[in-house]
Amino acid sequence: MSPADHRNGGAAVVESLAAHGVDTVFGIPGTHNLELYRHLRAAGIRPVTPRHEQGAGYAAEAYARVSGRPGVVVTTSGPGLTNAMTAAATAHAESQPVLVLSPGVPTGTEGADLGLLHEVKDASGAMQRLVRWSRRVRSADEAAEAVTDAFASFTAGRPRPVHVEVPVDVLEQAWTGTVRTAGPVAAPAPDPGAVRRAAELLAGARRPLVVAGGGAVDAAAEVTALAEALGAPVATTVNGKGVVAEDHPLSAGASVRLRALQREAAAGDALLVVGSELGDSDLWEGRISARAVVRVDVEAGQLHKNCPATVALQADAADAVRALSAAPPAHPRDGTRRAADLRAACREEARADAGGNEEVNAAVRAGLPADAVLAGDSSQVTYFGSVHFFDLPAPRRFCYTPGYATLGYGLPAAVGASLARPGHPVAVLLGDGALMFSLQELATLTELGLPVPVVVVDNGGYREIRDQQAARGIPPTAVDLPTPDLAAIATAMGAHGLRTADPAALTALVADALSADRPTLVHLDARH
Repeated sequence: MSPADHRNGGAAVVESLAAHGVDTVFGIPGTHNLELYRHLRAAGIRPVTPRHEQGAGYAAEAYARVSGRPGVVVTTSGPGLTNAMTAAATAHAESQPVLVLSPGVPTGTEGADLGLLHEVKDASGAMQRLVRWSRRVRSADEAAEAVTDAFASFTAGRPRPVHVEVPVDVLEQAWTGTVRTAGPVAAPAPDPGAVRRAAELLAGARRPLVVAGGGAVDAAAEVTALAEALGAPVATTVNGKGVVAEDHPLSAGASVRLRALQREAAAGDALLVVGSELGDSDLWEGRISARAVVRVDVEAGQLHKNCPATVALQADAADAVRALSAAPPAHPRDGTRRAADLRAACREEARADAGGNEEVNAAVRAGLPADAVLAGDSSQVTYFGSVHFFDLPAPRRFCYTPGYATLGYGLPAAVGASLARPGHPVAVLLGDGALMFSLQELATLTELGLPVPVVVVDNGGYREIRDQQAARGIPPTAVDLPTPDLAAIATAMGAHGLRTADPAALTALVADALSADRPTLVHLDARH
């Protein structure tokens, strides 16, 4: 019997996904979501099966981060959904458009505590506390409408995840409806008066500085052009990494957290912040300010957060920055020397924390094409290493979650990134502690036949927490962990497994891995 013979609530959801251009979903089939899976193939949607729902969520988040298109997660009810909650919270903290779909208890049994399979007290209520919105629908028509509303929400301001819960009886409910597609929701146009004041302020500045955040990733050309016109160095947050190519003469790198950059901002006479909340995860207990601050953000609530604006522009980043380019600088200036000095000062500061992570990143960078995507994790090799020492030519090439700072992100992120840019190289660089949170997703990479180099820097457990304990005078407690034979595990999962103790060897190993027929795990022993 064909899916058309079972046109039901499951079809309402899946047809709505297809109508909005979805061709890939991440999830695990279960007893209660089978009516969703019934319709995927006929709709031209590929189901990808990570080995844990949290991995499905991280893969969807990275898919959105790299492609700019919404990632979609399909879970089953109860534990399937709760397993994905950490990933949903990550997507919210990192402002990524992710749609989580889950079945729910039958209509009329909400909160009844009947002992149903996978029964949750209030699944939608729990998700409501984590994402932009969560909706439990009551009919197949409502299910289709909720999916359409989800896609509308992704274009309405700051992108954030949403959740749709479809009761199992609604999934099975006959449906004869049609799908309504959502058009993009236009961002507010920048206020002309505010644009004029901001442009004049920037044009008259003698030492302007630009900070680009995650909200500027689709305004790279505009930010670069304005920086060139102003002769202004550009620093980025982690989520804005690559907005200005990091080999550009005006790039100061992803350096907003560094005190050298914060001192430069304070000494300047104008600071332009595009698409960033300037949160603690960006500034690492620091502070950024200037005599005059222009802020651009699509969300009004961000415009004065953590650093009040002298002039605030609520608008799409590309539109606002393009408008700011209308006023030419009053003082001819060449910011390249200032940017070079600033970048050198920031790199010197970053080296104080980097240890051997700079060398590791340099070796991995040398083994990859310039346009490769790197997936990191909450590992020292990422936040002390890749953030500062793995240069990118463009945005949407770095998968890392600095705000929610989850462990276990890197491997499933590589799954999502690889499917977001088919045929383009993707690599993973992370620590042993992070790897062990999601080691099972190596099997997913293997099943998909993805030639992803996975470089694991093994420092014997949770080194960052060990360092923090030492700083507080606490003896090492529960942080020194034995590492299993990772190369052997990789081989057992069908991947290639290699070992080395020489960071310099990584360049050739990573380059060779890109032409393999499956992923290659490289275990770098750094326990010394």
